[in-house]
Amino acid sequence: MYYILKPLLLALLSLTISSTIYAQSSITPIPKTLSYDKEQALLGKKLFQDPILSKDGSIACSSCHNLTTNGASKTPFSFGIKGKETKVNTPTVFNSVFNFVQFYNGRAKTLKEQAIQGMSEPTHIDITIKDVVAKLKTSSYEKSFQQIFNDGLTQENFLSVIVEFEKALITPNSKFDNFLRGDTTVLNSQEKKGYKEFQKDGCINCHNGVNIGSNMYQKMGLFVPYRAEKTVNGRYDITNRERDKFVYKVPSLRNIADTAPYFHDGGAKTLSDAVIKMYEHQLGKKVTKKEVSNIVAFLKTLSAPKPKILEEGTK
Repeated sequence: MYYILKPLLLALLSLTISSTIYAQSSITPIPKTLSYDKEQALLGKKLFQDPILSKDGSIACSSCHNLTTNGASKTPFSFGIKGKETKVNTPTVFNSVFNFVQFYNGRAKTLKEQAIQGMSEPTHIDITIKDVVAKLKTSSYEKSFQQIFNDGLTQENFLSVIVEFEKALITPNSKFDNFLRGDTTVLNSQEKKGYKEFQKDGCINCHNGVNIGSNMYQKMGLFVPYRAEKTVNGRYDITNRERDKFVYKVPSLRNIADTAPYFHDGGAKTLSDAVIKMYEHQLGKKVTKKEVSNIVAFLKTLSAPKPKILEEGTK
């Protein structure tokens, strides 16, 4: 009997610990401004959208992290050079500066590490930083770096401009941010009900903090096993610990209405579908149509105008 109940007991223990640690954690508004080097960020913006960064010159970072829409991909999986399909859904790059780690399995601790690892991934743009710098030294970009840095184009300076651009990709002006700042009239009654249900039912135990997520790991399929579109093992691929199988970084809910499909495998096509599946797999509860409608209404208040730097010219 113990072996039958063990998975459920472990799930309950995990949820209890999570609740104890995070239940009182608040959701905080995104800072209205964040310090970054604008000159570097604008150069990083140009490079982020230039196919010159890929091994074969065919795609840019923005080919998957679409800056004109949501900073993510509109498809379950993205396609790198030579049409290679990614292993997981492409998350938004917006507000990634607030993530406690990068990638679903947390293999990068900083934006700089994310840039290095993301670029060298064979299913992405498949190039090393060393080779990127060598390519850029034969282009007009070398002069741009010389204008900004005393030592010109180096690996560190290349990474710096990419990171400064990503630091600028914040979206601080959602309806919900204004609500958190004290404007209690900005949300309608259904949106407020959705927020209360979001808290009452335990969603906030994992989705909290400034990014409403992306500040802890959690198992996908805590109560009911989740069958992913592709077999990926989450943190297990990094740690080789059995307990880390199917454990992922909790995704941010910022701008969530604009980043379908959802989950690491793109397995939920709509917000309603995502809410229903989260209640089943993560909370072990059934959710009514009314509750789904209310929570979806709340989640839509997390959408905000695009980052201001995207409206600014590139030097």
